[in-house]
Amino acid sequence: MIVGLIVACEVAFWVLLAAGLAFRYALRMPRTGLALLLCEPLLEVVLFAVTAVDLRGGAEPDWRHGLAAVYIGFTVGLGHATVKWADARIAHRIADGPPPARPPKYGTARAVHEWKVAGRWSLAAAVAIALLQAAVWYVGDDGDTGSLVAWQQRMLWVIGINLLIAASYTLFPKREPASKRS
Repeated sequence: MIVGLIVACEVAFWVLLAAGLAFRYALRMPRTGLALLLCEPLLEVVLFAVTAVDLRGGAEPDWRHGLAAVYIGFTVGLGHATVKWADARIAHRIADGPPPARPPKYGTARAVHEWKVAGRWSLAAAVAIALLQAAVWYVGDDGDTGSLVAWQQRMLWVIGINLLIAASYTLFPKREPASKRS
């Protein structure tokens, strides 16, 4: 049931995003579009509540409960950036807005961009770790929480990999080709 709900939340996220942007730009109803976009966090609240009820009802904590926490964490950390990304592209295509800004390719600007990306991914993983820890405490000593702890370890890897990528752009900045500098 949890996995089905996660899939339903993901589908609903994209449906609400498409509907919100359609109302905002194509139908010229920005308030309705904003209302639809603001409904997206409710999906995570529902998933969180159902997962908590499932665990409290005696379900053995397993990878599905961990996946729910990770999904919520990633929506918190990356959802806003995804909405902004889609909004900029739709505004450009439909509402004659400016072209979306592209990430910088070289030097310090690229390193700063990579640190911002790493920050979003680290926030997502940190929220997931916190939710997983809350689930471990919620279940208590009554259940086997090994799968939840395993998800926490995976999230630490996500943080580490993103920090390594950002650090690599800082320590070894990509330089603009000589042909473009001239």
